[in-house]
Amino acid sequence: MDAPAAISFEAVTRAYGSGRPALDGVSFQVGSGEFLAVVGPSGSGKTTLLRLINRLAEPTGGTVRIGGEDAAALDPIALRRRVGYVFQGVGLFPHLTVAENIAITPKLLGWDGPRRAARAAELLALVRLPASYAPRFPHQLSGGERQRVGVARALAAEPRIVLMDEPFSALDALTRDALGDDYRRLHRDLGLTSVMITHDMLEALLLADRVVVLREGRLIADGAPADLMRRTDDPFLRELMQTPRRHAEKLAAFMAERAP
Repeated sequence: MDAPAAISFEAVTRAYGSGRPALDGVSFQVGSGEFLAVVGPSGSGKTTLLRLINRLAEPTGGTVRIGGEDAAALDPIALRRRVGYVFQGVGLFPHLTVAENIAITPKLLGWDGPRRAARAAELLALVRLPASYAPRFPHQLSGGERQRVGVARALAAEPRIVLMDEPFSALDALTRDALGDDYRRLHRDLGLTSVMITHDMLEALLLADRVVVLREGRLIADGAPADLMRRTDDPFLRELMQTPRRHAEKLAAFMAERAP
């Protein structure tokens, strides 16, 4: 018998009041070990989708399953402690050290002090930060360093699923590229199931195994990056997928104009 999907959405709707639902009959699965990117314009339902996975929001129709279990039947606090979450803007606690920030969830789970300290040291190495950073405070770090600590915190309790909400959007281009590559390495090496929300189609194409595209709360495309790049049947999707190509063409034209 095949193992259940790590995450499954079955005709999921999430409505707020009487207006257009944030999500409208969305169905898809995320396999164990898969890296899924969710893209779409503002207001398309991306963040709502992420919040439904760890029960920060509840569906008004349909079913969300985690490892084959109905998420509605799971204790929400216990669920959130077994699902890592990388926030947009990091959200580190300013009064806690780097090590203490990383160890928040293990502490809530009752890990003893030496085990928490060892896990924090292990994760600092995994996210390529020196051990000397453990006693520092968030204000003493650069934006990229804080984001690396945010990734370490999400991994602290050894989750199998990691959710990321625009994790690299506030960073400069070089730091963003480096962090994206490093997270992809961690995803592979740790055997994680990752779901990333992003506005950046190029980021989605380069990092993810699969891309889900939302528009006005509905799923309009779901497939491997190369497959979506070849689709021409939907004008909105075609325009969206051509954005990275247009940027490359503009850059090539710019360089040609300034060539000696």
